[in-house]
Amino acid sequence: MRVEALTGAALEAALDDVARLRIAVFRAFPYLYDGDAAYERRYLEPYRESAGAILVGAFDGARLVGAATGTPLADHAGDFAEAFAGTGLDLSTIFYCAESVLLPEYRGHGVGHRFFDLREAHARRLGFARVAFCAVVRPEDHPLRPADYRPLDPFWRSRGYAPLPGVIARFAWRDIDAAEETEKPLQFWMRDL
Repeated sequence: MRVEALTGAALEAALDDVARLRIAVFRAFPYLYDGDAAYERRYLEPYRESAGAILVGAFDGARLVGAATGTPLADHAGDFAEAFAGTGLDLSTIFYCAESVLLPEYRGHGVGHRFFDLREAHARRLGFARVAFCAVVRPEDHPLRPADYRPLDPFWRSRGYAPLPGVIARFAWRDIDAAEETEKPLQFWMRDL
């Protein structure tokens, strides 16, 4: 398996494949996302428009089997300004690591670490002081939580990330067991570079 960083035209050319991966991988807990192409086009638009965007792709031959994206957090200021209000943090100093999606059969081989390594290196090259991401928050007793579900908190902590108390974003999407979109809380995690 090959893992590489894509920017510019190469990033843009891969976004339809990223959308397909997001729809497939995010059906699982904790996301439970019942995705569609129209939502994906809107969601991925900032990656087309941002000069600082990166896509880290995991490839099996020519097939994209995993992807991790990132942009300057200021590119998402409309989505996240309310979550960061009152923190004193300058959004222009933070690089945002968005999704990391990898097909299940390719997990357990260090690709998650490479996703973070390459995005963090990109953020350093661009001069960012911090890197952040947000994680979906679901109740412990959620009815669709699999018995064998293991949160990724230990992985994130091992990389130096910690939750930002009270910094919660809210996004709406349709869950796989719902007829309509509902708002979900997403907890921000951050580390200094």
